[in-house]
Amino acid sequence: MTVHAFVDESARAGSYLLCATIVEPAHLTPTRRALLPLLLRGGRELHFKKEKEPRRRMLIDRMAALPVTSWIYLATCAPKTEETARQRCLALLAQDLLGAQAHRLVLDSRDHRDAHDRQTLQRALGARPSKTELTYEHVDSTAEPLLWISDAVAWCVGAGGDWRRRASPLVTERFEV
Repeated sequence: MTVHAFVDESARAGSYLLCATIVEPAHLTPTRRALLPLLLRGGRELHFKKEKEPRRRMLIDRMAALPVTSWIYLATCAPKTEETARQRCLALLAQDLLGAQAHRLVLDSRDHRDAHDRQTLQRALGARPSKTELTYEHVDSTAEPLLWISDAVAWCVGAGGDWRRRASPLVTERFEV
């Protein structure tokens, strides 16, 4: 079965986490519909770092009940090497998505740094990416609610403790890079 992956990141003291939320095509629209009412009035996106603690608890608990899974890619790095850590995580994710016969990869846009991702994905997909049937694009998180899950899960896993426990129903794979 083909799947879609939605990717965001979290960086914390010496660790870089890349989170890919995996969604089956039949669950794309219902999951987006379940996320939109979680926005505060006038809000355009959920960004876990900006939320207050009680709201974070409610959000991750609601997300944990959705029909999605998340894969975590964790790299140890110094602050100045976060981009290198991201590209190592992304290269491994691309291989895993090919193995899962993924159809679409959506990454939270980082503006001018998106070029690094494109180079990594072009190398990972090889000289004939059209043969893989995996398409990818960078999208602003205000335009794609499914990116909010990856943002939340990456934040929770990075925070550890009770936050990691709350996100654990979503995390089905964890890779040390």
